[in-house]
Amino acid sequence: MSYSRNAVVKQAQAWIGLKESNGSHKQIIDLYNSHKPLARGYKVKYTDAWCATFVSAVAIKLGYTAIIPTECGCDKQIALFKKLGAWQEKDSYKPSPGDIIYYDWQDSGSGDNVGGSDHVGIVEKVSGNTITVIEGNKSDAVGRRTLAVNGKFIRGYGVPKYEASGNPTPAPAPSNPSTPSNNDLGDIAVDGQWGCATTKKAQQVFGCSAVDGYVSNQPAAYKSANPGLLSQTFLWESPCTGCSPLIKAIQKKVGATQDGRIGPNTIKAMQRWLGCSVVDGYVSRTSPMVKAFQAWLNKQ
Repeated sequence: MSYSRNAVVKQAQAWIGLKESNGSHKQIIDLYNSHKPLARGYKVKYTDAWCATFVSAVAIKLGYTAIIPTECGCDKQIALFKKLGAWQEKDSYKPSPGDIIYYDWQDSGSGDNVGGSDHVGIVEKVSGNTITVIEGNKSDAVGRRTLAVNGKFIRGYGVPKYEASGNPTPAPAPSNPSTPSNNDLGDIAVDGQWGCATTKKAQQVFGCSAVDGYVSNQPAAYKSANPGLLSQTFLWESPCTGCSPLIKAIQKKVGATQDGRIGPNTIKAMQRWLGCSVVDGYVSRTSPMVKAFQAWLNKQ
């Protein structure tokens, strides 16, 4: 598999602005918790510190867990990087984009810092002697920090074994033309469960700007009644203040009110448009409506 620094940086950038105050950070926590086995068997709570969870979620999202170990604790993640032979102890190391930087807020600034780690982020860029980092749980949100190379509070670096070192470069094009990408996802399984593959295929078919496998900003009140809408892709929120561009596009197609939320009326409109025999406004665990939708997507 090809591992790209650029992909790690871009995924971190894509989550900038997610925050606790509106619950948008929950998609990061949910993604982390969806990965099995969970590190130490611990399911991260929405109220937990989530800086290492953020780094891990980037790795999970990209399928890079072989080079960026998943953990929700900084010191535990450092130990895993050491086990991989991918730990840089020297504070004076000049990092590259995609490296993982760890902090110790108790650093005295004298000599090499060997204390415990309190925080972690992903190096976005290095310009001269200035490092720009993207961090989860920075003031309860995903945001940027700048600091100097060999600056105070640097504990060390996880240095994932990317195939190309140095500045980020685009991932190479797949040599096998039949390998699906976001622009050519191929046929999806017609299994009646609306998961990430179905979402990505729908995002492609409906021309969404993001083909990321997530249906964002969905009211948590609809979750229990619709087990066929899998939590790995549907981001349930309470309160829900936003909407999903994908759902709005589907609603426009099937003639439903375009509010971007997949409630009973939208489900009924989809069931009628897809010719389902039952129009009840619910998505069962193995849903005939989802099967029909998946089959329709495969024909587009």
